[in-house]
Amino acid sequence: MSQNDTIVKPNPGPLGLLGFGMTTVLLNLHNAGIIELSIVIAAMGFALGGAAQIIAGIFEFRNGNTFSGTAFVAYGFFWWSLVAIWTNPAGVMNAADPVSMGYYLLLWGLFTGAMFIGTLTHNRATQVVFGTLTILFLLLALGDFTGNATITTIAGYVGILCGASAMYNSFGQIINKEHNKTIFPL
Repeated sequence: MSQNDTIVKPNPGPLGLLGFGMTTVLLNLHNAGIIELSIVIAAMGFALGGAAQIIAGIFEFRNGNTFSGTAFVAYGFFWWSLVAIWTNPAGVMNAADPVSMGYYLLLWGLFTGAMFIGTLTHNRATQVVFGTLTILFLLLALGDFTGNATITTIAGYVGILCGASAMYNSFGQIINKEHNKTIFPL
């Protein structure tokens, strides 16, 4: 390699955002009462929500991006843990109850709130993703703690917005890079 050659590191962010966004939209179509919870959501959670985000996160760590690496790996494993909760693959545990799910979602909400603070140095699109995700987790936790289905339905619509904003962010990064100009403002 000559001195004039530059090494271009790939940007795994769009993959992670796409995996997060599409899976989040799909699950929250269920939370909003639009579709039933089915293997379609679980499979998407395992493959695109889980595996794709974990892979993107590992590459983000390799590129020296601690924020994105932490976010993608953590949320990738969130999806895998959620699929495990739904399917209880070992079959030896009691099914999740609303109180334990409330605490599970509350912890994710607290983590996401801290990550949102980190986005205050990022673009507006990333702030929208993490801001709406924080609200989503807190509403889902509240819905489980109270047993109020209306709160969960509202959370579903917030989740659709959150997932769509992540997809927009992903598309924007890809399309802006490919056209070498801002087509999707971020």
